[in-house]
Amino acid sequence: MKYVYPAVFEEAEEGGYNVSVPDIPGTFTCGDDMADAIFMAEDAIAMMLADYEDSGRPVPKASSIGEIKTDGIVSLVRADTDEWRRLVDNKAVKKTLTIPNWLNSKAEKAGVNFSQTLQDALIEKLGLPTSA
Repeated sequence: MKYVYPAVFEEAEEGGYNVSVPDIPGTFTCGDDMADAIFMAEDAIAMMLADYEDSGRPVPKASSIGEIKTDGIVSLVRADTDEWRRLVDNKAVKKTLTIPNWLNSKAEKAGVNFSQTLQDALIEKLGLPTSA
C-alpha cells in the first residue's frame, strides 16, 4: 500500500533534524541532514503502517498539510509498505506442497530449483514487481 503523511522536521540542537509524524502515534526519527531525515521518515512511516496492516488495526487518517501547527518544517512524506516489506522482510518460510510424481521426477532431472520457481510463479501470479 502507498501512503502520504505530513511529517514535522525540526532542527536538532546537536545538528541534523528530528522528525515526528503527528497522525501516527509513536512515530519519531531523525536524520543527519534534510535528505537523510526524509529517508528516515519514509522508513519510519512504512514500518509503523506495516504494523497497523499486519495487526488489522485501522490505518490512521492523514491530516492535510495545512492542519499541522508547528514552528518546524512540515512536508509530505510518501511511504510504501509493500516496498518496505520487500526490503526488510526476506525471512524464508517453509511451505509444504504437493505436485504429481511425474512432474517432480522431470523437474528434478532438469535441475529445477523448486523454491525459486515457486517464488517466481507467485510474483508473476500476484502481479508484483520483480527485484532489480
